[in-house]
Amino acid sequence: MDTRTGHTTFGALWNGEFVRLALMGTAALFTFTGLGNAYIPYDFVAIIATLLGGIPVYEETIRSLRHKRITMEVTMTIAIVASLIIRAFTAAVIIAFFVLLAEYIEEYAVDRARNTVFQLEKAAPRTALVRRGNTEVEVGVDTLSPGDIVIVRHGDRIPVDGTVVTGDSFVNQSMITGESIPAEKHPGDNVYAGSVNDSGLVEVRAEKIGTETVFGKIIKLVEEAEQKKAPIQRISDKLATWLVEFAIGFAFLTLLATQNSVSAISVVVVAGSCGVAAGTPLAIVAIMGKAAKKGVIVKGGSYIEELTRIDTAVIDKTGTLTLGKPEVIKVEALDGYSEGQVLALAAAAEKHSNHPIAQAIVQKAGEMQIAPIVHSTYKVVPGMGIISEHDGQQILVGNPRLMKDNGIDVSKNILSQSVKGATTVLVAHDHSICGVISLADKVRQESKKAITDLKRMGIRTVMLTGDNEAVSKMVADTVGVDEVYAQLLPHDKVTKIEELVAKGRHVAMVGDGINDAPALARANVGIGMGAGTDVAIEEADVVLMTNDLEKIANVIRMSRQGYHAIMENFYGTIGIDGIGVILAFMGLLNPLLAATIHTASELIFIVNSARLMR
Repeated sequence: MDTRTGHTTFGALWNGEFVRLALMGTAALFTFTGLGNAYIPYDFVAIIATLLGGIPVYEETIRSLRHKRITMEVTMTIAIVASLIIRAFTAAVIIAFFVLLAEYIEEYAVDRARNTVFQLEKAAPRTALVRRGNTEVEVGVDTLSPGDIVIVRHGDRIPVDGTVVTGDSFVNQSMITGESIPAEKHPGDNVYAGSVNDSGLVEVRAEKIGTETVFGKIIKLVEEAEQKKAPIQRISDKLATWLVEFAIGFAFLTLLATQNSVSAISVVVVAGSCGVAAGTPLAIVAIMGKAAKKGVIVKGGSYIEELTRIDTAVIDKTGTLTLGKPEVIKVEALDGYSEGQVLALAAAAEKHSNHPIAQAIVQKAGEMQIAPIVHSTYKVVPGMGIISEHDGQQILVGNPRLMKDNGIDVSKNILSQSVKGATTVLVAHDHSICGVISLADKVRQESKKAITDLKRMGIRTVMLTGDNEAVSKMVADTVGVDEVYAQLLPHDKVTKIEELVAKGRHVAMVGDGINDAPALARANVGIGMGAGTDVAIEEADVVLMTNDLEKIANVIRMSRQGYHAIMENFYGTIGIDGIGVILAFMGLLNPLLAATIHTASELIFIVNSARLMR
C-alpha cells in the first residue's frame, strides 16, 4: 500500500485518522453482531460506513488508476464494490475497516522510522546569543556570520560550528557522533552545531552556520538518503505489482471455475502485497535511522544493500588503524649537519602541508624553538614527499623513492639510521641526504577488536599503506589483518581495489577521506572516518562521525539484519498469498476471514521490519 508522506504524531492520529478508524470499527462491530438492529438497520449503517469511511482508499485508487498503476487499494476497492453488489454489506464494511487499519499501522510505523530526521530538525537551534560590543543580543541563527562570538550557556545547544574562545565545558555531541559521553572542551577546541553545553559557559567563534555546519549536512544527507530507492526496493515494487495482478487474475479464474462470487472476492482480499511494498522501505529507513542515531550516516538504501554483500574490508593504515598523529622520536643528522639544521630544512619544506607527518615535523621544530627557513618553491609529489628550494638549493623531504627518482643515492647505511618499526623520512639538501627523521604513530585502542569482529563475520581484512614494510608489518601483526600491502602510492591503492573487485570480491574501503578519495570511490562501498570532517562527509558512501572502527562491523551487521527481514517478508508474503488464494478458491475462506488474514499478515511483516528500529 502507498504510504502517505509527512510526520504523524499520535495527537494528529487521534484527532483525525484514529477517529475515522474508531467509527469504522464501531460500524463493523455493529453490523457483524447485529446490535441495535431493531433501531437502525445494520445494512444502512454498513453502507454509509463503507462509502464514507473508505474515502481515503477510494482516493488512492483513483490516483493509482490515473497513473496506470494497479495497487492494493485498487484490488480492495474492487472487493468492496463487489461485496456491495452482492449485498454482502457486513463483508464490505469489515474489509474497508481492515484496509484502513492496515494503512494506519503502516503509516505510523514508517513515520516512526523516519523520526530521525524529524528529531534532527527539531534539535537544530533557531536562535543564538551573540556578543555585540559590550552587549549580549539574541538573534536568529540565519543572521549569524563567520567570526561572530556566540555565547553558549549551560544546557543550551551550540548553534554553529566553531572554536571555543573562552570557557571550559563538557559538551554532549551525541547528535553528531552518536556518543553519549560528553567531550571535554577548552579554548582552541572545535565544537559542532547541535551539541549541548553540559556545564559552564563558553564563548564560541562562529566558523560555519546553518546548512554549512556538520549538523546541517547530516540533516541534508539523511533527508536525501531516505528519498533514494535501493535496487531491492524496486524489486519489491515489481513483486508487489505482480502479486496484485495475480490476485485479480486468479479472482477471475475462481469466478469462472466456481461461479462463486464470494470465493472470488475472498481471493482478492486475502492476497496482499503490503509485506513487501511497505515492509521493504520501512526496513531500510529503520536501519538508516538506527545507524544515524549511533553516529553512522548511510547515504542511501543502495549502500545498505551493498553492505550486506561485503566480504572484503580494505583499510588504510594512517589515521584509520592508527591515530594519524605521528610523533618525531629521533632525528639523525648526517654529512656534517646538525639536528637543528635537519629539522629546520624539513620543517621549511613541510610547513604548508596538512599531512600528519608534515605536521609532526613542523611541531617538533616548534618545540625545539628552531627558527623557520624561508623557501621559494613548494611541490607535493603524491605518495612520496615534498620538493622545495632554499637559496637556490633543492630540499627534498620524503621516502627513498623520492630520493631515487631525483638522482640521490640512498645507501643501506643511511636507512639503518632510522628506528626499527618507525616511519622513516629522509631529508636531502643540495643533492645529498643530510638527515633521517623517525616517527611513530600509535595504533587505535579499538582497532584489534574491530578487525576481530569483521573476521568473525566472514570478512577478509586488507591493509593498504604508503608506509614502509617494517612499520606496516608491525601494525598488521598488532591488529591482526589478513593481508598487507605497503609502500603504495595513491594510484596503487586504487589499482589494488580494482584488482579485488575484478576477482569478484565485494569491497568496502575504509579511510579518512582526505588522501583516500579515489580508493573510496572505486570500492563497492566507501566508508569515511573523519570525526565529522567535511571531506569524509562529502567523499564517502557511509560516514562514521567518530573515529570508532567498531562501528564498521556494527553497520554491516545492521544491514544484514535488515536484508534478512526483507527476505522474510518476501517469502512470507508469497507463501501466505499462495496458501490463501488456494483456500479461497476451494471455498474455505469467506471475505471476513480473508480480510483478517490479510491484515494480520501485513501487521506481522510491518512489525518484522519495525523491530529493526530497536
